[in-house]
Amino acid sequence: MISYNPKIWFAYIFRFHKSDSFRNLFPILLLIVGYSGTVAYFEIDYFKLEETSHVKNLSVIHTTLGFVISLLLAYRINSAYDRWWEGRKLWGALVNNSRNLAIKLSVILKDEKDLAYFRKLIPSYASMLNKHLKDEETSMQLFEHVDLALDHHKHRPNQIAKMLFQKINDLYITRKISGDQLIILNNEIQSFTDICGACERIKNTPIPYSYSTFIKKFIFIFVLTLPYAYAFTLGYYVIPVVTFIFYVLASIELISEEIEEPFGYDDNDLPTSKIAENIKKHIEEIL
Repeated sequence: MISYNPKIWFAYIFRFHKSDSFRNLFPILLLIVGYSGTVAYFEIDYFKLEETSHVKNLSVIHTTLGFVISLLLAYRINSAYDRWWEGRKLWGALVNNSRNLAIKLSVILKDEKDLAYFRKLIPSYASMLNKHLKDEETSMQLFEHVDLALDHHKHRPNQIAKMLFQKINDLYITRKISGDQLIILNNEIQSFTDICGACERIKNTPIPYSYSTFIKKFIFIFVLTLPYAYAFTLGYYVIPVVTFIFYVLASIELISEEIEEPFGYDDNDLPTSKIAENIKKHIEEIL
């Protein structure tokens, strides 16, 4: 995730990072320039169409559909941002729940071996969830007092959650914690699985295919018909105008595609690796 100071927005107008939409769209923008210039040449210089030509009336279509495409793109980017923000709230909840579990355990438990177990295992859940959402392979992790020999063919976060609850249950059986404390700690561990399931819902449920493809086709057809109508009034200035319109519309779609899957490696995806590292730091401080 890119960190920046929103108060110096003017400087970012002239700055291009590797995920900037202008970089990604540059080859297509060149094609739009060539296409718009070709259409303008044929209408103005080759066929020399008159102002009374019916081709000029195509602008009526753009006036009518301009409102429609604005609504579609507004809904598109809002729905994508909602997915991004929900993912951030879920990882914020994971941070708080990890701290709460560690704080309660630090007060309840007195045995250093038990504390060491949770000191390693609680941050491991956040780390494993991060790798699970990014489909990363993980090697066997061995800690003192903790054996994380995970079966990579099974759900890895669930395996760690099971280890956590198994340890809590063992503490209850050995009378190191009471029944009331068991219920309290169980709710904290259960919240981990709830967060994992919600993150998987975001990851595994993309924007409907038909909706996404329709917007792309709509933008493409809308822009390709612009030079025919506006070459009469703008002349060859239709080239930069159409190119800019395409840049704006396509950029909104590109930004939406990037943030609708917040658990990947794109520059604007959530910094889940950093959050997992912060959880590890905080748990070690508490325990």
